[in-house]
Amino acid sequence: MSPALVELRNISVSFGGVKAVDDVTVDLHPGEVVGLLGHNGAGKSTLIKVLSGAYHADRGEIFINGEKAAIANPRDARRYNIETIYQTLALADNLDASANLFLGRELTTSFGALDDVRMEAETREIMGRLNPNFRAFHAPVIALSGGQRQSVAIARAVYFNARILIMDEPTAALGVQETKMVADLILKLKAEGIGIFLISHDIEDVFDLADRVAVMKNGALVGTARVDDVSKDDVLGMIILGKCPPGAVRGPGATPEEQLASVAA
Repeated sequence: MSPALVELRNISVSFGGVKAVDDVTVDLHPGEVVGLLGHNGAGKSTLIKVLSGAYHADRGEIFINGEKAAIANPRDARRYNIETIYQTLALADNLDASANLFLGRELTTSFGALDDVRMEAETREIMGRLNPNFRAFHAPVIALSGGQRQSVAIARAVYFNARILIMDEPTAALGVQETKMVADLILKLKAEGIGIFLISHDIEDVFDLADRVAVMKNGALVGTARVDDVSKDDVLGMIILGKCPPGAVRGPGATPEEQLASVAA
């Protein structure tokens, strides 16, 4: 396997004395999708917000391409080519695709005016690469389907040279065809060497899209495994009971009860 694109080492985050993330270590390689699974409150979103710069870890380190990274806010994360696509997508509903793609990072002419022509041309180029069937360039994004909206959000990240992409529930509330559209986009990103952390509650999605899974429970890492080495029932056992099956690598933060459950299994 190629050297790690990103490593989160021994990350811990507490809120008011409650450990939301407890000594979690995960990594991600170029062209790899790692699915982060766990119940609500398991700590997966908190962990990934440390990487995106939204939260600051109480303890632990982040390494990007083998070098220690200092990420104190989302702007720092972008300097390391980390982009986040939240479940809400953070799109401006009344603006079209190109206006959303360049929102806050607009291109201007030599006279300081908005360069609408260039922004539309750049949008058409990146969308042609990612989703050749996209045609609604002048429609406000509120009029687009869920899959098309995801395409715009992903295009925005890729245009600004994302190498590490965080995707939060990218297929939530999408139909079968739109889910396939997003899956096709993810495969294209993998082929370009982009590493993806995929946060999801949907085991089916994860098994379809991810190379590895990392399961969290009660803020701790239950374990990691290649999807080819475990079954969906194995992963359900990791999520619900904290059982680490054969073929998975146990995380360091499991509780004694979870470790006993694993041994009993």
